Amino acid sequence: MDILENAWRPQGGLDEDVMAGVPWPSVEAGRPGQLLARCPAAAMTPLTVLDGFGATVWAKDERGRMGLGSFKALGAAYVIAHEADATGAEDMSTALEGRTYVTASAGNHGMSVAAGARVFGAKAVVYLAETVPEGFAQRLRDKGAEVVREGAEYAASMAAAANAAGAKGWTLLSDSSWPGYVDIPHRLMEGYLAMATEAVKQCPKTPTHIYLQAGVGGLAGACAAYFRSVWGGAPRITVVEPAAAPALMESIRAGKPVVTEGPVSNMGRLDCKEPSLIALKGLARDADAFLTITDEEAEGVLAELEAQDMATTTSGAAGIAAVKEMNPGADARVLTIISEDSEG
Repeated sequence: MDILENAWRPQGGLDEDVMAGVPWPSVEAGRPGQLLARCPAAAMTPLTVLDGFGATVWAKDERGRMGLGSFKALGAAYVIAHEADATGAEDMSTALEGRTYVTASAGNHGMSVAAGARVFGAKAVVYLAETVPEGFAQRLRDKGAEVVREGAEYAASMAAAANAAGAKGWTLLSDSSWPGYVDIPHRLMEGYLAMATEAVKQCPKTPTHIYLQAGVGGLAGACAAYFRSVWGGAPRITVVEPAAAPALMESIRAGKPVVTEGPVSNMGRLDCKEPSLIALKGLARDADAFLTITDEEAEGVLAELEAQDMATTTSGAAGIAAVKEMNPGADARVLTIISEDSEG
């Protein structure tokens, strides 16, 4: 475990010239709430009290989100719903006929793209690296997506998806952001605010500590921005990354976006070597600290969660693993997120 205090937070974030053209994460929580309320599968997920972690721990349980098994259901599907709504179509099931959304995925983002496209009459094409299990590929096909295998790792499949979008006139729908590509991921992160608003309503008191796991940083960036807008500086917000993929931590250390290198982590959905620029901008302002955990530390908490009927993956449990390692104390009120089910 390694921890870095965020020296940029007292200054309001990274130098503006470093983040030129990058928007702040949205805190307009009403917009996703209104759109997602139209979805038959939309429902509030529970906030569960966990035992045995030396503090009061509230876990926002995203395993059943919209029947898709993770918080990612709120992201890409919201982007697609927003674009369908903008057409003004009378029949929303055909609002996006003729449109194709393409993405790369190492996990649940692809499911959200596939589900959203299917609801509104669009087509989904999801590029998967060779390392993604065939079982996940079949889950995508079951949602109506076309699956294309490309590349040895996620970065290669993402490049292939971007090339296909440019060559075929498809819409690239990534959950990360980079120079020149910010509008769609900004909207996607806004969708995650549905989860954040629920958590605020469900917490009996203001948390003293919040642990948010991060891959490219979309979940952490969106939630941290909203929690600050509601609770101000009261909670200590810590971002949790795999030791093998500390892209946000190292970017904060360097004062600019950096690409990291490392071995493959068992926290597959968090194993991202390059940060989303929107998330990095927001977290440099909103997070108090950045923490890395090892694969062994993430694995070590799974049995305790399963014993409490909260089975998840190492990615889904990363925030809880950080709570266990940090031991914030008996007086602490901790909010964290179980981000996916055990099939994630």
